[in-house]
Amino acid sequence: MNISANMLGLDNAATPLGLKAMEGLQELNPKKDTATNPMIMFLVLNTSGLTIIPVSILVYRAQMGAAQPTDVFLPILLATFASTLTGIIVTSIYQRINLFNRTVILALGGACAVVAGIVWGFSQLDKESMNLWSTTIANILLFCIIILFILAGVRRRVNVYDAFIEGAKDGFTTAVRIIPYLVAILVAIGVFRASGAMDVLIGWISDMVRALGGDADFVGALPTALMKPLSGSGARGMMVDAMETYGADSFVGRLSCIFQGSTDTTFYILAVYFGSVGVRYTRHAVTCGLLADLAGIIAAIAVAYLFFG
Repeated sequence: MNISANMLGLDNAATPLGLKAMEGLQELNPKKDTATNPMIMFLVLNTSGLTIIPVSILVYRAQMGAAQPTDVFLPILLATFASTLTGIIVTSIYQRINLFNRTVILALGGACAVVAGIVWGFSQLDKESMNLWSTTIANILLFCIIILFILAGVRRRVNVYDAFIEGAKDGFTTAVRIIPYLVAILVAIGVFRASGAMDVLIGWISDMVRALGGDADFVGALPTALMKPLSGSGARGMMVDAMETYGADSFVGRLSCIFQGSTDTTFYILAVYFGSVGVRYTRHAVTCGLLADLAGIIAAIAVAYLFFG
């Protein structure tokens, strides 16, 4: 359910489901202060941010007056898939998982086939039909998820309301437990933004690209890409600011939306998820998560030039 919420671009809904999954993985962990391989793979899948229907991004584009809010749908799907695929491969190499195993090949091949099918199907639609179908599918999936919970409770003869209340109590306890980790990551984000380090870094990248004779148009959208591993709300603000400054249908405005949908909040996820279960030694989780983010950023720039350049 956590992965499903992420696929719909519902970050806030995915967090409590992910925390619950981490608690289950922690129960199987023989060394409670050290991340296990399944934990790391699970978090890398989260940080890579596979998004099939970026509901919130499409809503923001519509609010900002985009002529076709869904024109970033296919670019986001391609970029986020590249990020997720890179995360899986890199993590598998670290964990010495045989990528040429028949089961792994079938799983990755099946995922590639599904994404290719979605891309092909939506590429056959005009802009208005794409907008209608993407919104309709997102709404149906959200409704089905809620109904699925209720039906599962009825089948197992569970009082869904009582279970919800108990879950809310557990959620409050978890929220209190992760407050120190939230404060730490939010302070770090505040320092990063207020210090001007982001502006200096973007300036260096712009000068380097121009010195090499490259097109630096993408640099205007980089604040969204740099903020996304730290803060989802911060990156969302950068995305909106880019659309306000350059226009929702500008190259920078569209690329900022692709950045927003191509990866997830790596440091936030690692801090909150590991912090909620008391894991201190994260092993290769940060490296794998950041490499997935980098792949997503590069893929986002490539597909933006392909579709809108």
